[in-house]
Amino acid sequence: MKVCVLGTGSAGNATLVEAGGTRILVDAGFSGREMERRICQIGLTPSAVNAIVITHDHRDHTHGVGIFSRRHGTPVYITDRTHNACSGIFRGTETVRSYQAGRAFEIGAIRVEPFLTVHDAADPVAVALVDRETEARVGIATDLGRPNAQIRLALEHSDFLILESNHDEELLRTGRYPASVQQRIASSHGHLSNHAAARFACELLHPRLAGVLLAHLSRECNRPELAAAVVGGALRGAGFEGFLDVALQDQPTAFIDIEELRQRTGPAQFTLL
Repeated sequence: MKVCVLGTGSAGNATLVEAGGTRILVDAGFSGREMERRICQIGLTPSAVNAIVITHDHRDHTHGVGIFSRRHGTPVYITDRTHNACSGIFRGTETVRSYQAGRAFEIGAIRVEPFLTVHDAADPVAVALVDRETEARVGIATDLGRPNAQIRLALEHSDFLILESNHDEELLRTGRYPASVQQRIASSHGHLSNHAAARFACELLHPRLAGVLLAHLSRECNRPELAAAVVGGALRGAGFEGFLDVALQDQPTAFIDIEELRQRTGPAQFTLL
């Protein structure tokens, strides 16, 4: 099972997960052309994507889904409420398939397990993608105001985590955002801070966890080195010796092979791709 974050942040989010010859995009928050460019950049063609799974209606997760689906015939999996909330980006010619939080569904070699989460969107979910042959599990939660029981259940047995580490509390407090935006970001329906992400990552730590990739960092209120230091320090203190990195907005990560991570030994890595 392999994973690549094509980009993540307030200007666009998309993650590609591959297993058993099946490739799924989780979210499509860049323009259609930019999605195509980034997919080609990692050595694939847009037609190699078998499906798109949308987690919620915010534009930084849905911007290119309609045009990408129309151009390449890629089916879109989306909840009904999310579809209604962003219906303007669809023209009715796409293949749209409805799913519900709490009900797993299969796309080729991958089982998708969607769970309700807490965020200020119409019907936000987090997802775990599971290789049906090996049961390797990738958990993805990039917009998360606060962890709840369902999201813990979804992510607790992950072999690899893509976890939001959105802001540094002090940079948010002293930054240029108006008070109303600061309150929204820091609220229980907003985004996880570095320290909140660190606590949650430690809660999810278990012997099979091979790697953690931090995502959805704020350009205004965070720094990659801050997120890595806070979350990595907490995980190291809890005994984690696996892979840790930070996904960025402007460029894809490398393709990360989960089985290869599992075979590595030694201290956590902070390569800051």
